[in-house]
Amino acid sequence: MDARVTDAPERQRYEIRVDGEEVAGFVDYRTTTDGLLVLTHTEVDPSYKGRGVGGRLVQGVLEDVRARGGRVLAVCPFARKWIERHPDYADLVHRVEESRVTD
Repeated sequence: MDARVTDAPERQRYEIRVDGEEVAGFVDYRTTTDGLLVLTHTEVDPSYKGRGVGGRLVQGVLEDVRARGGRVLAVCPFARKWIERHPDYADLVHRVEESRVTD
């Protein structure tokens, strides 16, 4: 299966096309003022489910983020679980530090 992931910034999402066809899935995102890419939602067309398209999509997003020197915050449950199962992408994940309140 030939799959290509591309950024579609005008729609604030990454898209995956399989075998040159129409969009098979996408990851919606928002960008914060400091450049953090917040992954909000992943969706794969039902005809492609169970074929690894979602995983390839998230991996393509992360590879692009890495190439750009960026970081991600995955609030999308699918993207978050995928990243947890692939620790070689952990360096791209923005971690929210716990705040301490002092008297």
